[in-house]
Amino acid sequence: MSSASAATILSASQLQLVRQHKTVLNDISLNLKAGQIITLIGPNGCGKSTLIKVLLGLETADSGKVTRRPGLRIGYMPQRLSLDQRMPLTVTGFLQLARGASNERIHYWLERLAISALARQSVHDLSGGEWQRVLLARALLIKPDLLVLDEPVQGVDVQGQLELYSLIPQLRDELGCAVLMVSHDLHLVMAATDEVICLNGHVCCSGHPDTVSIDPAYIRLFGARPQGQQQVPIAHYTHHHDHQHCADGHVEHHAPGKEIL
Repeated sequence: MSSASAATILSASQLQLVRQHKTVLNDISLNLKAGQIITLIGPNGCGKSTLIKVLLGLETADSGKVTRRPGLRIGYMPQRLSLDQRMPLTVTGFLQLARGASNERIHYWLERLAISALARQSVHDLSGGEWQRVLLARALLIKPDLLVLDEPVQGVDVQGQLELYSLIPQLRDELGCAVLMVSHDLHLVMAATDEVICLNGHVCCSGHPDTVSIDPAYIRLFGARPQGQQQVPIAHYTHHHDHQHCADGHVEHHAPGKEIL
């Protein structure tokens, strides 16, 4: 099934959010289909993470509408997750707290993400890149229909960023899930996404990454690529084909009319 004919699993229409007299989200609409990868890009403070939280039901917009497919399983990798340094916790112990965790699945994802050597290591001793992969494993344990990644390469070196962005389309195909991702660098993420939405409080431009990279609105925000600068060395990938925020990190949505106590 191609992404063009796939069913919509998450949509937003005319979202508006004002905080302290500042418009954070202004008339934001988007449509995410099953199996599609959409990346939100934009400068710091442009509303990317806020939009993610509104889409997940973690924050409420002043107006507009968010619609999620009933029963949608969402694996969420937040931009930041801080743990109490006084809490002794290994990587395996941390993952066992996640919904959907089993020893078999934990072992599988540690192996799949090439971090099995970290299984017994303290989460407090991990590098930035190691911690990001552990958080990704945690989001994958739920067998998500939608994988939401908020700045997944934060604190990761350039080689690690390339490896992670190469991994995302593979995970999409293995799980059959959609991916909604936040990034600050279009050129790094170009090969790993089907569609880009450029935000600066509102939608400046959107479409295929090749199109967005030459859009005047994008260039005004980020500038043009310097002449002669090499493209990121990842081959382009072409793809054919009411909630409760729980302590274990997943976002659970309920059928319409079901009250959350």
